[in-house]
Amino acid sequence: MTATAYIVDAVRSPMGRGREGGALAGLHPVDLLAQTFQALLARTPDLDPGDVDDVLVGCVNQIGEQSGTPGRMAWLGAGLPVHVPSTTIERKCGSSQQAVHFAAQGIMAGVYDIAIAAGVESMSAIPIGSNRNGKNPFGVGVDTRYAPGLIPQGVSAELVAARWGIDRRAQDAYALESHRRAAAAADSGAFDREIVPITTPEGTVTADESIRRGGTLEKLAALPTPFRSDAMSERFPQIEWSVTAGNASQITDGSAALLLMSERAVRRLGLTPRARVHTMTAVGDDPLLMLTGPIPASQKALRLSGLGIDDIGHFEVNEAFAPVPLAWAEELGVDTDRLNPRGGAIALGHPLGATGARIMATMLCALEDEGHRYGLQAICEAGGMANATIIERLS
Repeated sequence: MTATAYIVDAVRSPMGRGREGGALAGLHPVDLLAQTFQALLARTPDLDPGDVDDVLVGCVNQIGEQSGTPGRMAWLGAGLPVHVPSTTIERKCGSSQQAVHFAAQGIMAGVYDIAIAAGVESMSAIPIGSNRNGKNPFGVGVDTRYAPGLIPQGVSAELVAARWGIDRRAQDAYALESHRRAAAAADSGAFDREIVPITTPEGTVTADESIRRGGTLEKLAALPTPFRSDAMSERFPQIEWSVTAGNASQITDGSAALLLMSERAVRRLGLTPRARVHTMTAVGDDPLLMLTGPIPASQKALRLSGLGIDDIGHFEVNEAFAPVPLAWAEELGVDTDRLNPRGGAIALGHPLGATGARIMATMLCALEDEGHRYGLQAICEAGGMANATIIERLS
C-alpha cells in the first residue's frame, strides 16, 4: 500500500511588482525565502526544524542573487539547523509545483518523514532570460527540428488564441475578472491565512501589490501587442495579435512554502494535516504551442486519480496568458466559476519559481473556505511541458 504524503501547512509572501521600487525589490531573494521559512515553521511550534529531512526549492533563473542554492542559503540565513540539506529544482514555471511532487514522492517512498517544498523568484533582481547571457539554449537539433526555430511564449499564446478562436475582447474580459476576483478575495480576508508578512529595508509588506482596481475594457483595449513582428506575422498568418501586458501574467517578486509529512510524523507530533497529495503528473506537449500542456496534464491526472471533472470543486490553471486557462476550460468542459476563483497570475503575478507553491497555498485555503474536497492545479511550462496536481482537503 502506498504511503500518504500530507500537507500540514502552506504559506506565501505577498506579491510585489518585479521592478525597481516594487514592494519586495529591496530584499535579497534568499532573505525573502528565509522569512517565508521562518513563518512556515512558526505555525507548527512543536516541530523541531532539525527533523526536516530535505528542503526542495523551485527557482528558475539561477544566476546572480539566485545562484547559490537559494534554499540552502535561505535555511542558513533563517538561523536553522545546518545539517538539513536543500536542493534547487527548475521545471520553468512549474518549478515549485515539481518541488511539491518530489517532496511528496520522497514521503511516499519512505525516504522522508518531513520535507519542505518551496519556491522563490526575484524578477526585479533577475529579469526573465538574463540567465541566457545572449546564448542559444536550444542547440542545433532543436533549431533544425523546429526550423526556423522555437518562438517566444507570447507568440505561443497568440497561437493558442488563434487555434481556439479566443479574441482580444475575451482575453481582456478574462483579465478584468481575474483582478476583480483577486480584489474581492483580498477585501474579504480570504488571503489572510496564506500571506505572511515580509520585512524589507523599506518596511513590512502584508498585502499583494499586484492587484489592479478600476480597470475597464476600454483601458485594456488601448494597450499594444508587444509580441507582433513582421517575421512572426509572415510565419504565422493566422495570428490576429491580441496578447498584451494587460491580459498576461504580471512580473513579480515572491516566495511560498509548504510543509509536508508522512503519517508517522503527523501522528508523532499530534498534528491534523490540512490535505493530502492525491495525484501527481507531468507531461510534455507541442513546444511551439508550448502553453497547452495543462490540458493533457489535467486529463492524465484525472485518469490516474479515478476522479471526474464534477468531483473537483476548485481548479487552478496558471494565468501565464489569458488564452491558456480559456483554452483549457473549453477542452475540459469546465465552467469558469470553478477556475481560478480567487484570481490568478494576471492579478496576483507570476514569480516564476514560486508560482506552483503560491497557487497550492491559495487553493488549499479556498478548498477549506468553500468546503470542497478536491482541487486540481496545472501550470504550463516553457518547452511545452506541464505539471498537474490533485489534492484532497482533510480538515
